[in-house]
Amino acid sequence: MRLLVFGQTGQVARELERRMPAGVAATFLDRDRADLSNPSACAAAIAAHPSDAVINAAAWTAVDKAEAEEAAATLVNGTSPGAMAHACADKGLPFLHLSTDYVFDGKGNSPFSPDHPTAPVNAYGRSKLAGEIAIRKSGARHLILRTSWVVSAHGQNFVKTMLRLGAERDSLNVVADQIGGPTPAAAIADALFVAATALCDRADGGTHHFAGSPDTSWADFARVIMAGAGLSCTINDIPSSAYPTPAARPMNSRLDCSSLTQGFGIARPDWHQGLFDILKELHK
Repeated sequence: MRLLVFGQTGQVARELERRMPAGVAATFLDRDRADLSNPSACAAAIAAHPSDAVINAAAWTAVDKAEAEEAAATLVNGTSPGAMAHACADKGLPFLHLSTDYVFDGKGNSPFSPDHPTAPVNAYGRSKLAGEIAIRKSGARHLILRTSWVVSAHGQNFVKTMLRLGAERDSLNVVADQIGGPTPAAAIADALFVAATALCDRADGGTHHFAGSPDTSWADFARVIMAGAGLSCTINDIPSSAYPTPAARPMNSRLDCSSLTQGFGIARPDWHQGLFDILKELHK
């Protein structure tokens, strides 16, 4: 199977490159080869590269910055994925795209199912929802995989931030009223390989969820990080209101991942194991 992957330095793209199964070859396109602020260039890259499936693992991920630059975020997260999907439709290729729990409003305490009504509470969520809508309208066979709280040993993420601050301070205040599933980027990469193979074999795509288990709060996640790293930093629970950010965050990021298990045999990963692997890699 030949994959064309948009992205090269992001958390998921790096894991795709590191965890490629036997029998799979991939071409990775960084910003110099496919600028997501140029939808036409993205579509042209798909037309120019022979492949069996296309994965978009690139995105605008600066959630707070998107509040001030929503048009730019929407170009990258909305318009360009739509152009990619149209190019895939023209070539008859399956298109796999990563989306986010931020397309929901975060209300309630129940996990969001893939068909739950969307209602983003910030510009980043709106930009990602625009991409989903464009992909569905493109006519391409597609898989939209919504995930949450992505972590790995590289890039910028919550684990690395907690390790840095935990080594510098005796205590940290961490939000305790936002609940979700931390998701190792390595597990996302593995899921994408399985799904891409299935779509190449003409399996149905659609919209599915994939997040780590069990659901937890940022504060409790931070405690496990500190314990795993052997840091004595104390975590103090605070409400979201005590940590204001330019972009509102959904309080409930729980995702119902059962359709991915039923359709592709992909189970929710245990984020404890994923965190152990991340800490082990960073220690080396």
